[in-house]
Amino acid sequence: MAENFSADWLELREAHDAAARDEALAARLSAALPARPRIMDLGAGTGSLLRWLGLYIGRPQAWTLVDADPSLIERAFDTTAERAESMGWKVTSPGKRALLVHTPRGAWRVEGLLADLREAPANLPLHSVDAVVNTALCDLVSENWLERMAGACAARKMPFYAALNVTGAARFVPPHPQDAWVRRGFERDQARDKGFGGRALGHAAPAAIARAFTAQGYAVEQSPSPWRIPRRFGAMLSELAAGCADAALLQEKREAWRIEDWAEDRLDQAAAEKLSATVPHMDVLALPA
Repeated sequence: MAENFSADWLELREAHDAAARDEALAARLSAALPARPRIMDLGAGTGSLLRWLGLYIGRPQAWTLVDADPSLIERAFDTTAERAESMGWKVTSPGKRALLVHTPRGAWRVEGLLADLREAPANLPLHSVDAVVNTALCDLVSENWLERMAGACAARKMPFYAALNVTGAARFVPPHPQDAWVRRGFERDQARDKGFGGRALGHAAPAAIARAFTAQGYAVEQSPSPWRIPRRFGAMLSELAAGCADAALLQEKREAWRIEDWAEDRLDQAAAEKLSATVPHMDVLALPA
């Protein structure tokens, strides 16, 4: 079964995603795009990549937000409109499926597309876009899925940008006696089939992206983009710790008591602002020759 993510979690992590993404790769992607780029965001969730990357592109642009969950696309439209209006930008809706954000540097047209990414790229209108982008997606997919996507992008000679591919388990401070059990369970869970036709890439995603796109003649760049979450972000740290524990419990059932003990202590520490964490990620940009 494919992974599902709540809108509240996606919005909670948005500021940390924005702080972590590599700005130089975003600038290089922007430079490689046409004057009025059309961008497809796979697994767009609540639209956080649109709101971040749109500013780097800094000119008229059109976005297609792809997700299997209609409530997330609806949330993406609402949140984008609210953020735009808070900045003094006019927002209009030319149709039920479209949003226009009138920025000082040109309008952003935003549309939603409901699609099951397990079937991608066959079910996506790639002929109508200039780039494919995503956040925290490629560590969930299989190598076969990624090779198909690379081939489809190469047929259109379009860039592929994958931000925030997790490359290892979270590191929490202070240390805990059960850290190793949670880390082991989390890393094992990363590799299970997430519904994309085989073993998930997990921390091997950046290398797999490089292989798949290099084979299609692309130039591939990578840059670390770790989350660094200080103690004051208790809500984020609580959700992160709970998510790590849940993933570990799926794989370490015999040692459940260790993981449950760890989770209880970590939640107490987060509430008391005595916990911090680092999560390793990697951004990857593939540009056609």
